[in-house]
Amino acid sequence: MKLHTAVENIAKGSYDEILVEDGFYILKIQNDTKDHQVIERDIDSSFIQFHFCLKGKSLFNFNEGNYQLAVTEENSLLLYNTQKDLPLNLIVSPNSWLLSVVMTIRKFHSLFSNEADYIPFLSEDNKEKKYYSQEMVSPAIAVVLSQLMNYNLHPSIKKLYIKGKVYELISLYFNKTEEADLEQCPFLADEDNVRRIKMAKEIMISRMAEPPTLAELSTEIGLSLKKLKEGFKQIYGDSVYGFLFDYKMEYARKMLETGKHNVNEVGLKVGYSTASHFITSFKKKYGTTPKKYLTSNT
Repeated sequence: MKLHTAVENIAKGSYDEILVEDGFYILKIQNDTKDHQVIERDIDSSFIQFHFCLKGKSLFNFNEGNYQLAVTEENSLLLYNTQKDLPLNLIVSPNSWLLSVVMTIRKFHSLFSNEADYIPFLSEDNKEKKYYSQEMVSPAIAVVLSQLMNYNLHPSIKKLYIKGKVYELISLYFNKTEEADLEQCPFLADEDNVRRIKMAKEIMISRMAEPPTLAELSTEIGLSLKKLKEGFKQIYGDSVYGFLFDYKMEYARKMLETGKHNVNEVGLKVGYSTASHFITSFKKKYGTTPKKYLTSNT
């Protein structure tokens, strides 16, 4: 994947490309800055694309910017055109997260070979046509997206976990029965509960140096402690403080990589009163000290 800065106020961003299996990968795009980011990647006509916006907004440019499609928070965009390449030319707004699933059409057909009539653009009449679709993200899909963006797993099972979740995501995308979503998790079928849990996550991130206790957090978002713990785990795949720890370490790592801050400054920014405590936590997460990490990446 290539990042470009064609416009002065557009900055480089954070992204991750994960190969699920041959001809099948996901892109995790997180713009936690105050600037717009441009992301470009070649994708030819042999691929089908699913783009899910978890928060914020992204704008897809086609035909050298002559045609644009926006995907906003909690919405998805499907792109399929066997006659024309659809390279990724994406402007990601500040504080926006996007998860994309890209696979070859051949791979995609193999998933639904016995269900072609169920998927509109897989039918015999449509298989050579272009197909664009924008849809709201269901609560069940929102859960899987969050789990793909945030997980705390042993490296040996990470690949298997991601593969399973991506297959679950595609299955839910084409499962149009509302009952299925409700059966997955009654708690998450309640949009107000999901909104409150998302609020809890934003609170923890915004106050990561001095986070509230779980009791204070549950009071602030208006959910019982039990629902807060269970709901947070279901949506983000980790406990509240487990999620916060991972977020703080990732934030610290990015700060260190800028070369503008020393270890003490970074530790204080993410809530550690002493450098030694920060170093211990960083080593727990990344298996090395901040200083050695920087040395290995220069």
